[in-house]
Amino acid sequence: MSLLYKEDWEETRGRFEAWWAGEYFGRCALSVTAPRADAPADPEPPGPGTPREKWTDLDYRSALAEWHNRRTFYGGEAFPRWDYGYPGHKTLAVFLGCPIELRDRTGWREPVLAGEHIDVESLELDEEGANWNFTLDWLRRGARESAGRCIPAVGAFGGCGDTLAALRGTDRLLIDVADRPGEVRTADQFLMDRWMEVYDRFHAITREAAQGSTCWFALWSPGKFYATQNDFAYMISPKMFREIFLPTLEKQTRFLDHAVHHVDGIGNFRHVDALCELPRLQALQILPGAGKPSPLHYMDLLRKVQDAGKNLHISIAAGEVRSALESLSARGLFISTRCDSEEEARELLRQAEKWSRDRRPTATAAAAAGDPPGGTAG
Repeated sequence: MSLLYKEDWEETRGRFEAWWAGEYFGRCALSVTAPRADAPADPEPPGPGTPREKWTDLDYRSALAEWHNRRTFYGGEAFPRWDYGYPGHKTLAVFLGCPIELRDRTGWREPVLAGEHIDVESLELDEEGANWNFTLDWLRRGARESAGRCIPAVGAFGGCGDTLAALRGTDRLLIDVADRPGEVRTADQFLMDRWMEVYDRFHAITREAAQGSTCWFALWSPGKFYATQNDFAYMISPKMFREIFLPTLEKQTRFLDHAVHHVDGIGNFRHVDALCELPRLQALQILPGAGKPSPLHYMDLLRKVQDAGKNLHISIAAGEVRSALESLSARGLFISTRCDSEEEARELLRQAEKWSRDRRPTATAAAAAGDPPGGTAG
């Protein structure tokens, strides 16, 4: 089937399925957006007066999503979604009791676990709370209004380590990982059980309209998909990460059908070796962070991910796509970029087919050559 804003959606779904499976389909996976050539000239819908109204007025959020999708060309693996911004009020930490102050572009949460011990088992989902019920309304409306037009997302409701950092406070959690690592690991595992319960409830609302799932991260899966992450890990050692948080991520990847880990910031690059050992983690996103060079500056790390047999996601400028494809295998590579015009985006897709090469052997070929699956090709 096609979507109003993505006529080739059926073919795109097939390429996503091939990408998750590590199959080569003639080029890298390439998500390229641009202003539509026939974009309407109507102005952006005016926003409500206060930050809270901006993030919770569903009529405004719906109009904004529609305005954005009507003006955007979605080329290759890009696709229209019914979502627009995540300031933090739809997260597990808030559902468990963290107060949040919404700002114009983000939100600030206050920790609630101030005692000596990390008593997460005392927290319960506040299903009578305004933020929980707003989230359910948002998901139901997205599922209803996106039908035949775009793909509704389950949202961004936190993950391993980060939920605990919000509940405990980052400074306090940094002390905890040194003083009581076992207690932190147990608390994080408990929170992941709650996370999985919430995911199932949200996914049940969106899965039919989404024909699978997407989240805050612009990938699609025919099953349960989420972008795993642990931004808190930027501040801890590889040993701490392995011992405290890797077991929780392993649990999360067992629960999901498809997962990409959001390796956010160069401080998290030290954890790539451990992440590549997770058998159920299909892909890693390498994101250097604000003010840092392009991901292509870290070519050794990008190749390490591919050599480990994992899919790789990078966001780069359109002018860097050829260089990326000259240095990396197109099989399992997902490039996200944007162009200044629809014509430029269509041309980039055509050129990407010429530049793409499958430089990674299949598991069968690697085994025949005596190399481990995912080894590098000569």
